[in-house]
Amino acid sequence: MYKLIIFLLLAMPIGVFAQTVTTGTVFDFTKKTLSLPGVSVRNLNSKKSVSTNKEGKYTIAASIGDLIEFSAVGYHTDTLYLTNLLNRTIYLPVKTNNLNDVEVSAVRMNSQITDAKDPLAEKYTLLSTGGNLNRKRMTDKVGGLNLNLGYGKYKRQQRKEADLEEKEMYQQEIDENFTAKAITDLTKLEGEDLKNFMIIYRPSIEAVKAERPFRYSFYISRAFVAWKKLTPQERKLQDLPKLKGN
Repeated sequence: MYKLIIFLLLAMPIGVFAQTVTTGTVFDFTKKTLSLPGVSVRNLNSKKSVSTNKEGKYTIAASIGDLIEFSAVGYHTDTLYLTNLLNRTIYLPVKTNNLNDVEVSAVRMNSQITDAKDPLAEKYTLLSTGGNLNRKRMTDKVGGLNLNLGYGKYKRQQRKEADLEEKEMYQQEIDENFTAKAITDLTKLEGEDLKNFMIIYRPSIEAVKAERPFRYSFYISRAFVAWKKLTPQERKLQDLPKLKGN
């Protein structure tokens, strides 16, 4: 009996023992303590997916190097590259849809459009939604409706505003975590050295987006190791060259 069990264990594929999982909890980015149930967690490599439970927790089969995607209705989709399988805390920012005013131009009304007549209405009026409704009597009696909503321009403006909001969100996160106090506590830097260190090694938005959640203490420690290898001259910010007068 024991020999049979040993044989079966040896016969099992190595991949069975190599299977691993990653776990974590998903929260609202603004309300840090608000966990998010029902978030779709998908392994883009294996195509497997799960959903967070009522406490915002998830467990999904994964390996180091996999890409894990987090998506939920009303939230920005985020993707995590697994450098390890430690328990993680994920923060999803809320999507904001700011609708711009829509300008309606060249509206032409025809009395034949409907049989229901308003005794107080004027014939052939031009309506504009910009500011107050200014009425202008029209002499052109050609019927029909012509709307120019500028949809393409509206979509481009929406994308631009969403990009700016996302950048502001990451800049705020960096400001709150990459602080003089946090750096001094870890490196003991002060004065001019602290100021130069913060300017030279301030993490970029791209770096913070690439690793969620971004480990600021680990980043500051690595940056300090690089700082100590710089010469005293390299640690100083170089002045910009002065412009010559005409």
